[in-house]
Formats: sequence, structure tokens, C-alpha cells
Amino acid sequence: MLNFITWDVSPDIFSLGPVTVRWYGLLFAMAFVLTQPIEKYIYRKDGRTDEDVDILTMYMIIGTVIGARLGHCLFYDPGYYLSNPLEILKIWEGGLASHGGTIGILLSLYLFCRKYKFDYLWVLDRIVIVTALGGACIRLGNLMNSEIIGRPTDVAWAFKFVRNNELFNGVPAYVDPRHPTQLYESLFCVFLFILLYVLWKRGAGQVRGLLFGLFVTLLFSFRFLVEFLKENQEEFENALPLNMGQWLSIPLVLVGIAVLFYAARQPKTPRKVTA
Repeated sequence: MLNFITWDVSPDIFSLGPVTVRWYGLLFAMAFVLTQPIEKYIYRKDGRTDEDVDILTMYMIIGTVIGARLGHCLFYDPGYYLSNPLEILKIWEGGLASHGGTIGILLSLYLFCRKYKFDYLWVLDRIVIVTALGGACIRLGNLMNSEIIGRPTDVAWAFKFVRNNELFNGVPAYVDPRHPTQLYESLFCVFLFILLYVLWKRGAGQVRGLLFGLFVTLLFSFRFLVEFLKENQEEFENALPLNMGQWLSIPLVLVGIAVLFYAARQPKTPRKVTA
């Protein structure tokens, strides 16, 4: 009886001359296309305009791309990229880190709030709702690329990534059925989106920091745990007691908990849009 799913999906959708359209790029773009109307709805309900969201989205895109790329280069292979800095610009060759993307988003939104006089936590509480949905799209992109795969397993929903030729302990990845950790993370992000949206609808957005703190705590706690099911992305991680994704998740979980404690001290704080 078949006890695994054969995953043989091409990462390319189609090619037109020298231009190739890939699933990852499409899903990365969809992360912004799908979430912008939702964010505009949230902003209208909270008394803001569509123009605010349009400007905010541009800051988000720039912060996400730069942060995720620099995060991958500096967290996972700093020696190579610092010796070959021009390689950092070759984003089309792949290599984005979600932790770096998180830092990039936080910094870009800080700049947005400083320039346009928004309250930082007010913005973060609303942006994390759609960020969760965007994260689900990006992890589906990883699945289409057959990358960031899980460890071998015999669960019935295991995936055999036949297009992945990476070696793990000397064995090609395509040999064994593996945990589809990209799918686990994508589904968890959908759950987070629903949870945060429902809480916002019930007025949780009135408590500064509550939604942001909950998002960061839950997302990176899950990320810490799911890393136990993943193969390490770089060889140096094999010598560490925890992999790089887990080390990077710990401070973000602590930040989330600290923000939740802050929010708990002001449960009836009125909405504050501007700084």
C-alpha cells in the first residue's frame, strides 16, 4: 500500500525565451496581492485610508526582500557572502530567511511609522494578521521548490521529494519519504491568520501589542519545534545543539512574551492610531 506522496512538481510554471516564471516567485507576489485588500478592510474599519495601506505595503515589500536576503546570507553562510558581496544581490538564485524577513519588516515599519506619525504597536498589531497569511503563501513556494525539507519518516502523509538531490548523511534526499515541513508551517500560518483576524474582529486590536505579541510568540515557538523535524540547511548546523533556525527563534519568542506582558498591563487601552 502506498504510504507516501510522490512530490514531483516542477518549480517552473512556464518559460518565455530567457524568462522563466517560477511558483516561488508567483506565491511570493501573491503574499502581497492577497493580503493588501484584507489590510485595507482592516484599516478602513479602524478609521484609516487605502492610501495608508498602499504606502505601508511598499515599505513591507522592500523590508521583506532586503531583510530575508541579508538574513540568509549573514545567518547561514556569512564567510562566503562577505568574501563575495556581489553574490548577495543574486536573489534570483534563491536564499531567503524568514527570520531576516521578520527583522526587515520590523525595521521598515518603524521607518514608516516615524515618517507618517503612526503608533508603532498599532501598526504591528494589524500587519501581523495579514503577515500570517503571507507566510503561508511563501511556505507553499518552498514546497513547490522541494526545498527546506523534513527528516525521513514513515507517516502516511510523508512526501518523497524526487527533485531534491541534496545529500543528508551521504544519502540523496529523494531516496526517503520525508516530513513535508513546508506544509506544516503553511497550515500553521493559516491557523494564525484565522486566530488573529477573529481576535481583531472581537476588539483585541484595542489592546496595544496583544496581537503582535501573540503572533510572534506562537509563530516562533512553532518554528522552534518544527525545526526538530527538518533537515539542517547548512552543514555547520550539524555540530550545534540547536540549528540556526532555533537559535534565531528563541529571542523572538522572548520578545513576543515581553510584549504580551506589556499588553496585559493595559487591557483597556483605547485605540491609538497616531504617535
